[in-house]
Amino acid sequence: MKNCNSCGKCCETAGNGGLSASREEIDWWETYRPDIARYVQDGKIWMDPDTGDYFARCPWLKPSPLGSGTVCEIYHDRPEDCRHYPVDIEQMIRHDCEMLEPRDLNDLKRAQIRLDTLMSDSRPPVIKQA
Repeated sequence: MKNCNSCGKCCETAGNGGLSASREEIDWWETYRPDIARYVQDGKIWMDPDTGDYFARCPWLKPSPLGSGTVCEIYHDRPEDCRHYPVDIEQMIRHDCEMLEPRDLNDLKRAQIRLDTLMSDSRPPVIKQA
């Protein structure tokens, strides 16, 4: 599995109601990031403040000023849905994630273990049931 190259394919799928935010996140944005809160309506995120329609893709995804890839303009304040992405290899396959390599597709279980390791600092800890 390659490192993320900021291709933005995952964020391309983050419109049309594909993401959510917790009440705590929305409250925080309203207090500290009204520029983000402007795109929240009735608990739904990435809504066009002028029309009330969902954006087709995340409005915070912009071309990188370095010329290749993309950049998230709210990376440090993005919703947890974004922080936890990608969840699994199947999701990466659906979104044509450029992190995947042919060897990952040949051994999905090993690829999932690698992904879980890569994402361990971005996801909440798994609580094992007895």
